[in-house]
Amino acid sequence: MKKTMVIDLDRCIGCFSCEMACKMENDVALGVYYNKVLTIGPMGVFPDIEQYHLPTICQQCYNPTCVDVCPTGASFKAADGTVMVNKELCIGCKYCMMACPYGARSYNAEQKVVEKCTLCAHLTAVGEKPACVKVCCAKCRFFGDIDDPNSEVSKVLKEAGEANIHSLPDRGNHPSVKYILHRKTATWQDIPPKETWRTSNQSGRKGDKQHG
Repeated sequence: MKKTMVIDLDRCIGCFSCEMACKMENDVALGVYYNKVLTIGPMGVFPDIEQYHLPTICQQCYNPTCVDVCPTGASFKAADGTVMVNKELCIGCKYCMMACPYGARSYNAEQKVVEKCTLCAHLTAVGEKPACVKVCCAKCRFFGDIDDPNSEVSKVLKEAGEANIHSLPDRGNHPSVKYILHRKTATWQDIPPKETWRTSNQSGRKGDKQHG
């Protein structure tokens, strides 16, 4: 079993509803993001311009380096494959933040612990969908067991076709989150992980940088 997310970038309109829903549902501190939407582009020469929106979250890796380096066992994989943080065991050493290729973890200065996207485990445990999935007006987010061929995420990927399925660069951690982007919509940009996650320059918006 591997619970994860599939995001259809052909549908995403960059409304940032998922960002806001995530922060509200998880009480995420100002300037910190578990879920950040980047605008990739514009690319090309006018009038042949391409652009798409890239929501970034914890990649729920099959081989999470953040778990490997944690000295206390605070970072762990749950039975459903979700990468989690036990705040009671976390000592705030930030080793996991340095080990994550995607800068997907944040430091809570008030609690002195590391935090991250949990796929809204408190909601999925009672049969609900993650907050970002529930509020997506474009219906571009799908949540489920990617190892189950009959799950919604697996069916969405099968329909999209292998040529249109993308992942963030693999650094040996094998990210499970998949992105759908058809070439007819835009060309996938294989941006170095840390550059993609930790800066907001490509979003064209002024504001805070994601911690980590």
